[in-house]
Amino acid sequence: MSPGLLIVVSGPAGVGKGTVVRRLTERNRDIVFSVSATSRTPRQGEVDGKNYYFISREKFEDMIKNDQLIEWVEYCNNYYGTPKELVFREIENGNIVLLEIEVEGAINIKKKYPDCVLCFILPPDFEELENRLRGRGTETEDAVRGRLARAKEELQLISKYDYLIINDNVEDAAERFKCVILAEKMKTARNKSLIDKYQNI
Repeated sequence: MSPGLLIVVSGPAGVGKGTVVRRLTERNRDIVFSVSATSRTPRQGEVDGKNYYFISREKFEDMIKNDQLIEWVEYCNNYYGTPKELVFREIENGNIVLLEIEVEGAINIKKKYPDCVLCFILPPDFEELENRLRGRGTETEDAVRGRLARAKEELQLISKYDYLIINDNVEDAAERFKCVILAEKMKTARNKSLIDKYQNI
């Protein structure tokens, strides 16, 4: 069986992370987007196990206490986190698991799991990122400025990532991402059983 892999994806708001990841998972059945757990109540239209795993605050705190989460945060009085069991079950089955996490969380995951791969999705340039944010037309001017300021902070940390993927258009970005995954899967460090097979002929 091909080795599974944990990939953590980050990028500034408006860069198109979700669109690139969706395109990638639509075309590759061995790539799984991890579903997070949360203690908040479902919003209208949200489905348990698809949008989030909706659990009680008490159960979430038990998971924290028992080290059952890869990462977690508390935001607006609700917990959000990534269950270990689900992620590592997929990896053991030879699948590629993608987590979309902000930069500080991604760097913390890398410290805890050095074998994971960090990928940062970039816009072609900063002006294009601003155009995309404004083009959504869903936020106030103050909110756009805040997101752009946050993006500049995030860009200071891109040297901590293993790969940079430019999203000039979705098709090309998804293809670049797929190339990263293929290269990582064939690394000698991830293929000990294959190496043993050929060295013991």
